[in-house]
Amino acid sequence: MSTMASEPEETTAKQVDQTETPLESLASICTVLAIGLFVMTFIFQNYEIPSGSMEKTLLIGDHVLVDRTSFAPPTKWAPFVHYRDIQRGDVIVFYKPNPESPDLFLVKRAIGIPGDRIHLHNGIVYLNGVAQDEPQAGKPVEDGNPQHAFDAYRDDFPAVPPPPYEIHALGITASWALDLPNHVQNGDLVVPPGMVFAMGDNRTESLDGRYWGFVPRQNIVGRPLFVYWSFETPADQMDKTSLGDRIGFMGHILVHFFDETRWRRTFHIIR
Repeated sequence: MSTMASEPEETTAKQVDQTETPLESLASICTVLAIGLFVMTFIFQNYEIPSGSMEKTLLIGDHVLVDRTSFAPPTKWAPFVHYRDIQRGDVIVFYKPNPESPDLFLVKRAIGIPGDRIHLHNGIVYLNGVAQDEPQAGKPVEDGNPQHAFDAYRDDFPAVPPPPYEIHALGITASWALDLPNHVQNGDLVVPPGMVFAMGDNRTESLDGRYWGFVPRQNIVGRPLFVYWSFETPADQMDKTSLGDRIGFMGHILVHFFDETRWRRTFHIIR
């Protein structure tokens, strides 16, 4: 009898010991939040695509998860992390190399790495003398939209120098207009050490390396892995920066979350 009576007492004592105090619960929550904050700051980060410069690869309103570790400098404290350098064709996230907007993130495709020779002819990229097969890239076309029509500077880059009196109207930075000739050899743009040349996939509507130059390697923060959510977003939404506009669009998302979410793009792998 005594043995049987003692068993539930021991069980009850153990159950009491396993009950967390409010302070222990708070510590557990703080630990989870700290780990989550570390992961989302140093390992992964989410970004929203605000423009159509990467269509059809990325659409306006795509929310992507970005890997911040693969392109980071290797560290001894995390030998298990897979590090690698930028490769041609990588989709990269980086700080725009422009002193006027140093905190602006852009998403483009790496076209050339140090030593590569690049030129475009009628919108087709020639890399080290070889025409590239890029089915995802938009080419100039006569479809009634003047933005899509052939543009000598953009589509025969860098054979046609920037027009001196139209650089601002075209979106070309003054510093790049001055520096560009220093990197042209025999009609090719030569990518210097420590730099990457990047362009958007939607070539006729992308303000990219042709307009502001090379991306310094240290500006590259990661690569987008997949789309975790995509919502139909107007092309001019990025220009609506007032508090009222933002609140209005948030309300629109709440009302139309189910019917305007692009469900087919959920977990779409970015290549």
